[in-house]
Amino acid sequence: MTGVPASAAGGSGTKPVRGGKLGTAAVNQASLWNIANILTMVRLLLVPGFVMLLLHNGGYDPAWRSFAWAAFAIAMITDLFDGHLARTYNLVTDFGKIADPIADKAIMGAALICLSYLGDLPWWVTGVILFREIGITLMRFWVIRHAVIPASRGGKMKTLAQGTAVGMYVLALTGPLATLRFWVMAVAVVLTVVTGLDYVRQAVVLRRKGLAAERAAAAERASRASASAGASDSAEAER
Repeated sequence: MTGVPASAAGGSGTKPVRGGKLGTAAVNQASLWNIANILTMVRLLLVPGFVMLLLHNGGYDPAWRSFAWAAFAIAMITDLFDGHLARTYNLVTDFGKIADPIADKAIMGAALICLSYLGDLPWWVTGVILFREIGITLMRFWVIRHAVIPASRGGKMKTLAQGTAVGMYVLALTGPLATLRFWVMAVAVVLTVVTGLDYVRQAVVLRRKGLAAERAAAAERASRASASAGASDSAEAER
């Protein structure tokens, strides 16, 4: 759940460059069926399974909730690996860029909604987190034509805090651990709001710069076209 996720695709026929920048050629040549995109699809498929495990037997069976936690943990781990593979090996597809954020929000949203439905988590917490996550994802697509909003350190900390807190709520914890998960979730909510506001600021700045660059390029093209037309008129006059 970091950056415009670079869920990837391989098989481009070119030698991967570790840590290299993703160019247009890499995006166009990347194959849909590769390990990174497969991990993204696995994460999507885990969502209904996770929900069934969490809500099985009324949603309060410690054993089934442990199975649900395992599914949630696998989903979080695949999120780390598919993005890492994409960034490391320059493997990107349009499918990955769309499916990765959907998979991230789907598993997190399913967990939050189920926990609130079971009465384990206040609905306002679920609302704040989902509003931020969906809003920032839409904002990333809003500015992607101009630039990519990079994943910040705060954003990564937010993702870690959210995953840890939700995972602790999925488990049937009692005593001090139940108290601890409350504070971990509190930290996650604070980071969610703070990083969300920072991403909004970045998006506005990037869009303004992008629009300014487009206007400058359009003005330059118009100037060149005018100069070319003037030269043609001069040539006709000389004839």
